[in-house]
Amino acid sequence: QVQVVESGGGLVQPGGSLRLSCTVSGVAISSYSMSWYRQAPGKERELVARASSVSSFTNYADSVKGRFTLSRANAKNTVYLQMNSLKPEDTAVYYCSARRNVNDYWGQGTQVTVSS
Repeated sequence: QVQVVESGGGLVQPGGSLRLSCTVSGVAISSYSMSWYRQAPGKERELVARASSVSSFTNYADSVKGRFTLSRANAKNTVYLQMNSLKPEDTAVYYCSARRNVNDYWGQGTQVTVSS
């Protein structure tokens, strides 16, 4: 059984930083595309960052480029999302996804709130 668990969310002031973690059990993430999504209240879920399983390329949403960094620790079956220079508009529930072919596994999400 595959489990995806996000952690690291919380309340942070504008300009602050957080690091989210996503730990997967049941599959080896080295062969999976790993992504972070977010969903703000009243808005659709959007892709924040995606790291391919077959290359070192990571693509980011324009709104987070230069501020967020996705990294993989395949030996720990964990991916991270380092978020710097946070803005109130980054407030959302952040979800982690592990995808390979037709298999697409999601976590329950972690809340990030950016507010003074």
